[in-house]
Amino acid sequence: MISPLILLHPTDNVLVCRAAIPAGGVVMIDDAPATIPTDIEVGHKVARIDLKAGDKILKYGAPIGSMTLDARRGDHVHMHNMKSDYISSHTRKVVG
Repeated sequence: MISPLILLHPTDNVLVCRAAIPAGGVVMIDDAPATIPTDIEVGHKVARIDLKAGDKILKYGAPIGSMTLDARRGDHVHMHNMKSDYISSHTRKVVG
């Protein structure tokens, strides 16, 4: 059976959902079962490990944000429990 979660980079501490998972669904995370407590939609992130408030979130091997609340392995990692640390200098400057 193909996992509904995908690891994008070996150092990531989140997995990406590639098939919807209902609340109570059991998935394998790093060869160990984890129960998903809430519905997770395609494209959303799931904690690969227990995360604490302040921990950096790694996706594609790069930091994409920080936890604002603790999350347990298998929890949904989204704007309700993380903040973006995206560097504003990456935005485009309009000239003219």
